Amino acid sequence: MGRGNLIFTAEDPAGPWSDGMAMEGVDGIDPDLAWDADGTAYVTFSGLILGGERMGEHLGIQQVRVDLETGRALEAPRSMWSGTGLKFPEAPHIYELDGTWYLMIAEGGTERGHGVSIARGPAPDGPFEGCPRNPVLTARSTSWPVQNAGHGDLVRRPDGGWAMVLLGMRARGMTQAFSPMGRETFITSLEWVDGWPVVDPLDAIGGREPVEEIADLGGPELGVEWLSIRTPAAEWSSLDERPGTLVVHGDGSTMDDLRPHFVARRQQHEAAVLSARVDPGDGVAGLSLRIDEHHHYDIEAGGGVARARARVGPLCQTWERPIDSGPVTLSIDIRPTGGVAGFAVAPDVVHLGVDEGAGVVELAALDGRYVSAETAASFTGRVVGVYAVEGAAAFDEIRYHGRDGAPAPAAAQLSMSGESA
Repeated sequence: MGRGNLIFTAEDPAGPWSDGMAMEGVDGIDPDLAWDADGTAYVTFSGLILGGERMGEHLGIQQVRVDLETGRALEAPRSMWSGTGLKFPEAPHIYELDGTWYLMIAEGGTERGHGVSIARGPAPDGPFEGCPRNPVLTARSTSWPVQNAGHGDLVRRPDGGWAMVLLGMRARGMTQAFSPMGRETFITSLEWVDGWPVVDPLDAIGGREPVEEIADLGGPELGVEWLSIRTPAAEWSSLDERPGTLVVHGDGSTMDDLRPHFVARRQQHEAAVLSARVDPGDGVAGLSLRIDEHHHYDIEAGGGVARARARVGPLCQTWERPIDSGPVTLSIDIRPTGGVAGFAVAPDVVHLGVDEGAGVVELAALDGRYVSAETAASFTGRVVGVYAVEGAAAFDEIRYHGRDGAPAPAAAQLSMSGESA
């Protein structure tokens, strides 16, 4: 179980930070902390009840004054302005600008109806009146490249102007129905007109710059972009056991398990290739594209076999090809569909391949919609990385290529071969 809503403190924004103190009397999500001129602290939050007989009931936007020394609310929660009547008001932020207080929230649910609405009033506890143009930002019923736009926050730019930072999804495919990378952070400009924000639409995005990265395996630890699932990678992997390689020790867990021995980074581009040279030794190891333990595509080697696997909920299919023992290069090649026949509805196609030295041989080409945030009912998007099931596997030449708006560099010319198991 989680610890609830927490207050962290530090003498310096760079840290070190405290371990966190649980707040009492703040039963909800998305807490926002603000102070008025006399130093009174207010916590404004989305009143979703998280336990007990009323678990799941939603009370709208709530607010309390809180003692930051003890973490205790100083009063019973009061109901605040909760939007225009759309479902699930959440993500409140309050601001004081030139003597006027603003309350900005998300409403409409985190799906395609998501949006940002705002109200203003004379004090941090209101009363608040809504903007006549609410929602001030939403992508609903548009074909903008960023959908599910909401959870906004206001920031001052270095030039003195204003911007909104928010969450959204790059929904793709023929009907913009699938989001491989889940919720991402976006920024757009705004201006103040008659005391209300007018926000620039997200009808075009710049995307990320193309990248070509090779994991640094010569340091004491991997870079901050690398993550593991529920257990620290240091408990079962090493960069000094075989210098110049990442050694991952398997314990029998697979990518279907809650705690796989898996080291990964986020897919950050619409087109991407992850490849790595893998020496499985006497075990089994490979690469995986993962949303969660129920939605992932794998390519692995071990025991003289290269195996591709697609896990979608309770369904699993594998494709196998005999290979020689010893190191091989495995690849996950993610290509946007762009109207590819048979895959036009999908956001992309995931190609799983093995290269023994004569070029990449494709074992499977898989529809990307089944490893998307919508299919997996997940806020987070895909990660791609390396794993070991059994033995001590050594990985080197771990490469990530990524590009938005165009296909990424292919790992090699792929040929359709391999047999369905």
